[in-house]
Amino acid sequence: MSSDHVQSAERPAGSAEAPFLELLARGASADAYEQPVLIARAEGRPAERIAALEAAKAVALRVRSELEGRRRREAELSALFETAHDLAGLRDLDAVLRAIVQRARSLLGTDVAYLSLNDPARGDTYMRVTEGSVAARFQQLRLGMGEGLGGLVAQTARPYVTDDYFKDDRFQHTLTIDAGVRDEGLVAILGVPLTLGHHVIGVLFAADRRARVFEREQIALLGSFAALAAAAIDTANLLTETRSALTELERANEIIRDHSGVIERASDVHDRLAELVLRGGGVHDVAAAVSEILDGTVEFSEVAPAEALEASRAEGHAVRHKDDWIAAVAAGGEFLGALVLRGHPGLDPVDQRTLERAAMVTSLLLLARRSAAEAEQRVRGELLDDLLDARDRDPRLLRERAVRLDADLDATHIVLAARLEGTAADADQEAAARRRLWSASSHLAATRHGLAAARDGGTVLLLPLIAGDTATELARRTAGHLGTAVHEAVTVGASAPVRDLAARPDAVAAAYEEGRRCLDALRLLGRSGDGAAAEDFGFLGLLLAGDRDIAGFVDRTIGQVVAYDDRRGTDLLRTLDAYFACGMSPARTKDELHVHVNTVAQRLERVGRLLGEDWQSPARALEIQLALRLHRLSAPTRH
Repeated sequence: MSSDHVQSAERPAGSAEAPFLELLARGASADAYEQPVLIARAEGRPAERIAALEAAKAVALRVRSELEGRRRREAELSALFETAHDLAGLRDLDAVLRAIVQRARSLLGTDVAYLSLNDPARGDTYMRVTEGSVAARFQQLRLGMGEGLGGLVAQTARPYVTDDYFKDDRFQHTLTIDAGVRDEGLVAILGVPLTLGHHVIGVLFAADRRARVFEREQIALLGSFAALAAAAIDTANLLTETRSALTELERANEIIRDHSGVIERASDVHDRLAELVLRGGGVHDVAAAVSEILDGTVEFSEVAPAEALEASRAEGHAVRHKDDWIAAVAAGGEFLGALVLRGHPGLDPVDQRTLERAAMVTSLLLLARRSAAEAEQRVRGELLDDLLDARDRDPRLLRERAVRLDADLDATHIVLAARLEGTAADADQEAAARRRLWSASSHLAATRHGLAAARDGGTVLLLPLIAGDTATELARRTAGHLGTAVHEAVTVGASAPVRDLAARPDAVAAAYEEGRRCLDALRLLGRSGDGAAAEDFGFLGLLLAGDRDIAGFVDRTIGQVVAYDDRRGTDLLRTLDAYFACGMSPARTKDELHVHVNTVAQRLERVGRLLGEDWQSPARALEIQLALRLHRLSAPTRH
């Protein structure tokens, strides 16, 4: 027995935690936590002492488990950050994929990790990277869609897991796949899809040579690595496309070299367009640069003469239309716009090629801008989804995520529910209309330093309320802006202002429900395509909404008076009840309450400061009386 253990066992009952704190400090194994209790028993310590040690041991083991969990999560985040860093400096796709597979295997503690990619030409998925594999046949496996666990993941775009592959009849077992898996000795297998948009491009696996149950957190972690792997592949493809475009520019430059009179101009075209691409220039920067080079006016337009545009897109060349030249800007058969050279009927082949290359660069810039915008929209939507679902309750993490999106969760915000009012001819048209609404909402949220997400067949926006603005004005402006953007009527319901969103993420969900009730009220009143806030309806919102929010109405109407009475122990509510019951006569109210008339006046003055100067106007008085009645009916009966 060590002296440390003897000293720990000899401490009085008041310091039962001390030996376990020492074990925590030096990171001892779980078995070591039994030693102080065993020593105390061996020395015949009192039962109270042993009980205290047992209790301290249980607490220490919980602390140790929590610390281990935190260390594990830190390691997982560190690995994800390192992988993302590798992706940011992507040079060799194979190296990045190998790093992802290695880190996935290390963090999940599996015997093997591997990654397969889909082959559209052959209609199957094949091994691309393996880590920990020892069987050559396994490393060369190809899985048909729906075959084995991996083929099923690739076909359904859903993760699958099994703790014993050969005993699991959910999968289509084939001789080739089973032979490869048996050669490798795998038993437990987890597979998650690699997706780009709605398309599966491959599968990431983690597997053990023994039976094992993969936990939910491990499945989610592997899914994160799969997302990084898909991003790496997508980035590599984009780099290849960019290099291809630059190669095309180089080829155009080589052709022009044969004409000595245009060498300098062609070189300028190449250099300036390449510089624009590399420094992140925009579409109009390209148009301005080509205007200088061609000594004319070049504009980017989303509309152009249909016949000339179709001819340019079909032939892949700029075409003449009257005194103008038109070069279609397209990608993958999708029309994105056109570069139009105005009033320049005479154009030599070199200048024509310049305009065409500028159109190609423009299409690449538009695609890159769209990809960046869609990525930001997804991130904004994910944060708002987490707020609506009350996930990620750590205020610091919520604020950090918001700051990265140029949003401030400490500011006062309005939650707006938006919905299209048009009738679509079929499901595809309806889905397209909803996508347009989501895109317009996301763009508005980004420009207003807010958030947006698709929800319940429409969209939900979280927008900051600027000084001097009201929820009603913001709702009406938003309805008009979105309706103009999507060319359809959009109805918008707004909540009351909400604050402290990082500390109270559940407030966002409550505000969204309030906005939805306001939206339903607008539609019932025949005000589709308009915008309004909950404050505009008062108690009418209770009558019109499908879900009667009585507590919310009472809180909005007399909540400040209720809170004041609760804090100060005053009788403002009872005074209000008596005041209205007595026909709003202070003299009769003081008799009803058996107090001096000055006391009634002072209380009513306090009510005015809490509810606003217009609280006795007919509309406000009606709402206040209804709120008083509802508050009285909903309060617990006193005996």
